[in-house]
Amino acid sequence: MAIPYFDDLRRPILQLMLNGERWKKSQFIEPLAQHFHLTEDEINLEYDSGNGKSIFADRISWVLSYFALTNMLSRPKRGYYEINDLGRKFAHQSNEAINAYIKQQMALRNKESKKQEVEFSGSLSTENTLDATPRDQLEASFHAIRQEIFNEILDTILSKTPQAFEKLVIDLLQKMGYGGKVEKSASLTKQSRDGGIDGEIREDVLGLGRIFIQAKRYQRDKIISRPDIQGFVGAINNQTDKGVFITTARYSSDAIEYARNRSSPRIVLIDGQQLAEYIYRYDLGMQTEQMFSIKKLDSDFWDEIPDDNNATV
Repeated sequence: MAIPYFDDLRRPILQLMLNGERWKKSQFIEPLAQHFHLTEDEINLEYDSGNGKSIFADRISWVLSYFALTNMLSRPKRGYYEINDLGRKFAHQSNEAINAYIKQQMALRNKESKKQEVEFSGSLSTENTLDATPRDQLEASFHAIRQEIFNEILDTILSKTPQAFEKLVIDLLQKMGYGGKVEKSASLTKQSRDGGIDGEIREDVLGLGRIFIQAKRYQRDKIISRPDIQGFVGAINNQTDKGVFITTARYSSDAIEYARNRSSPRIVLIDGQQLAEYIYRYDLGMQTEQMFSIKKLDSDFWDEIPDDNNATV
């Protein structure tokens, strides 16, 4: 039997998880392989790109990611998945109903986040990519893979202590260039007397320019409101004209508007999505897994070779 596409894997995965246990990705391979009557060769078949990944295992991984993004599964801790009430509901519905719901939810998610470049269309099956060029498909796949890495970054952060998160934020800002070449430019505030300030970065040797930081490691669905930002402003007022509020959660519209309209101190808000993007972009705790090289003809080289005027192409 051919290796099943994402769409075909969704309902069997939900039904397996009805036992209420927590599942790791690797635990799905054997029962799903039996369900679809796959051979060992089919289970272990890798992509032609040579990235060393099993096609079957990779498709399972993507199904789980979409389930988590659309709240059909929970992630109680890094690397584990658990079915919730919504997932149980869809476990008894058809693949078509599951796929339609995921497609709808991903469209809403993209609209809300205004991240148009992240093109989650429900799955990357042949049915959904017939109208896309190979280059379009490659671009969409790249953004989908990157978004999944962003999610993994945030899940990993949430598994660490609040103190470790504060240190991570300091390291990130320094990686981004803040503090420059100033020796020991960054410091964390002692918890007993932080007064709403978690860290500080000195922009020059004399400390004339300082950036105060508040770092909040909250669950991703929490909303940080205007009073939280006002409290941070009150803590840094008359000490600096720059502040950065960084969180793994999100901000309310009034919090964003309040920060945007401030001139002194100026406040920059970084939410969970932006935080993950910065960690990815500035290679903080990241490593390159694979690189693709797409080549094209060198027109200067080929144009120097005489044409055969009688040739037909």
